[in-house]
Amino acid sequence: MSDNIFHVKTFDVRWRLLEAARDRIAVAETLDSLIEVVRTTARAVCSADGVTFVLRDGDKCHYVEEDAIAPLWKGQRFPMEACISGWAMLNSRTVVLKDIYADDRIPHDAYRETFVKSLVMVPVRTEVPVAAIGAYWREHRSFTVQEIATIEALADAVGEAMSRAVAA
Repeated sequence: MSDNIFHVKTFDVRWRLLEAARDRIAVAETLDSLIEVVRTTARAVCSADGVTFVLRDGDKCHYVEEDAIAPLWKGQRFPMEACISGWAMLNSRTVVLKDIYADDRIPHDAYRETFVKSLVMVPVRTEVPVAAIGAYWREHRSFTVQEIATIEALADAVGEAMSRAVAA
């Protein structure tokens, strides 16, 4: 029972962090300011060892920003079909992997030199994804529905802000 109480308290803290991030996203006026909110808050919201913000750049995924325990792919571009963020955007679906090496959508060679063992990759603007937010962990872990919903809520808020910016 004490584990359950800990989980509830942890989830409550994460949800409050998400609400604060949503407030910052709501007043962000540029794509750069949106990306900065993700960079500075997503890792805490997700309790992750790393997060990344990936923009769709034609037929490429551009790993624009990251906050992680070790550098991953910031600044790099990969073909949409060759990375999990591309898969999430092309299929408009969240990817949840307890073990990245158990999934053929992961380019295993690209991950071997990293700390990543588990990940969640969420498309931004699910109808027509223009970006993705990835969260990574250095240990294999299972995810609760609430944890996934928290990351998806962050991506939804960023998607709404990006839609407003395009409409303005």
